[in-house]
Amino acid sequence: MKRREFITLLGGAAAAWPLTAHAQPDAMRRIGFILFLAADDLEAKPRIAAFLQGLQQLGWSEGRNVRIDYRLARGDADVLRKQAAELAALAPDVILTTGGLATERVLEATRSVPIVFVIVPDPVGSGIVKSLSRPGGNATGFTQFEYSLSAKWLELLKEIAPTVTRAAILRDAAFTAGIGQFAVIQSVAPTVGVEVIPINMRDASEIEREVTDFARVGNGGLILTASGLATVHRNLIVTLAARYKLPAIYT
Repeated sequence: MKRREFITLLGGAAAAWPLTAHAQPDAMRRIGFILFLAADDLEAKPRIAAFLQGLQQLGWSEGRNVRIDYRLARGDADVLRKQAAELAALAPDVILTTGGLATERVLEATRSVPIVFVIVPDPVGSGIVKSLSRPGGNATGFTQFEYSLSAKWLELLKEIAPTVTRAAILRDAAFTAGIGQFAVIQSVAPTVGVEVIPINMRDASEIEREVTDFARVGNGGLILTASGLATVHRNLIVTLAARYKLPAIYT
């Protein structure tokens, strides 16, 4: 789908929103906001600030004509699932989700509350929407990239480090896009002469243990796929790549 058509689609969805500046700005509305990160994460703060600024520009002020119910999962998938159910039960006018995993969990909890998502890898391939031109259901939003881009990460790794013959692929295996990204990388690996080894990102100790084991054999590189866990553990992963001198590609 062309970018212009997608933007037009989002504009049409926004026009129907009860939260636009055209919709009785004196009436109190309710937004659910769910984020996989912790409240004190340096990535979370600017995202929340930008969202609040955008609302103010449209005439919506928190506490005056809009109430925002925040849920921040602190990088815990079990907490995320629970919080998604909590927000759905509140039946807000709309729920804003950040990331594919948060969007999937909210969709599991409700098929009636409108959902607007951001930073979602391939929402069609993840089953979040039916298509970019006609999303269907109760969700629409902004896609981050298509799975085909994942192949370029491996090609770029080989370009910057021609001696690499093994690549550790850090992914969230519990997340649909994590499986999809690895599958694409795996499909092109033979053409560039690289063996790919998946590393799950369930927690920090697993990441450190698996990357350390991987680094014991030479000619290795690293690819960090896109997910909420990638953001949560980004500092650890960058540190490990530097410690073991692994050429790395980050989404």
